[in-house]
Amino acid sequence: MRCEAHLYGTLRDDLDRPLALAITGMLLILVANFSPFLTFEMEGRGQTSSLISGSAEFWRAGFGELAIIVFLSSICLPFFSLALTLYLIMPLRLGFKPWQSVRVLRWIVAIRPWAMMEVYMLGALVAIVKLTDFADIVLEPGFYAFAVLILVVAATNLTLHAEPLWQRIGKEHTAVPHSGTDENLTGCHACGLASPGKPEEHGHKCPRCDTQLHHRKPNSLSRTWALLIAAAIFYIPANIYPIMTVISFGQGAPDTILSGVIHLIEAGQWPIATLVFFASVFVPILKIVILLFLLLSVHADSDWRQRERTAAYRLTEFIGRWSMIDIFMISILVALVKLDAVATIEAGPGAVAFAAVVIFTMLSAMSFDSRLIWDRGAAKDD
Repeated sequence: MRCEAHLYGTLRDDLDRPLALAITGMLLILVANFSPFLTFEMEGRGQTSSLISGSAEFWRAGFGELAIIVFLSSICLPFFSLALTLYLIMPLRLGFKPWQSVRVLRWIVAIRPWAMMEVYMLGALVAIVKLTDFADIVLEPGFYAFAVLILVVAATNLTLHAEPLWQRIGKEHTAVPHSGTDENLTGCHACGLASPGKPEEHGHKCPRCDTQLHHRKPNSLSRTWALLIAAAIFYIPANIYPIMTVISFGQGAPDTILSGVIHLIEAGQWPIATLVFFASVFVPILKIVILLFLLLSVHADSDWRQRERTAAYRLTEFIGRWSMIDIFMISILVALVKLDAVATIEAGPGAVAFAAVVIFTMLSAMSFDSRLIWDRGAAKDD
């Protein structure tokens, strides 16, 4: 009511739909990973890639950081998210709680922001558009399976409601007061349960999921500052150094983020140029500026437009992962375009710095406790 955030309403405790969707997703993820993804054909020569090809090429080129990031966010974490979902809801559907169910549900919730299949697909579409002017691109079975998988995972997340699951598997069904105006409540960061009293009165543990309780995230401001400063520092080399080099018939030059956008504009690809500029230039700056503003306003103990500042914080959480489009696009290009003298694309050091910017801004947003916006005097107590 105060900040207009959606809590939860009457949710159906239905396990059949997410169970069916999770099983479908597991089948699709196997097809997507073990089938060809894209085929690149140019001057009578071709190259076929799979989902893991981009990570493998990054690793061979000495960009181990990028290889790990792409592998985790596009393959590993989506697989584990589905596998853990199946592990949790199948036993519940059969009438018993699986071992470590509380911890498993915490993992499922924590993994979701980092499983970036839809961002990867958008990066793939940008890569396809960039290549269609001088080569033929064939969409393979793995591409279609991956596209359907994205829809299935989204449907699984929509139908798998966390609150009914917490009520099923939690240690206690602690009642949440109708109003916290006159009560000292402590909210759990994991399951969302609001428990009356101070954290020390619960033994510093949530009575439902055993997560460590804190009135506010410990050292929220200092950790957010550190991560935000790191992101701002990495943003400089991310834009100065090349993110990739395109070599065609022995000719080519390194491309920075901005020069890549300019080349897309010169090629008449305005929609893709706008998308890349928005995701890779505008969004990182916007996140840094918003988080900087929020930190300064909390330190100033300001109560100015608290609802709007909270909405701005939610925006940074939502858009943070979409800046990874460029990294996924490069991973697809380096895997597809490696035809020796005919055409080759290589990653550059700017890609590593840009990936660091995205990750640090995401971590910075996660570290910031938005409730500090509503706490007068919080900056002095944090």
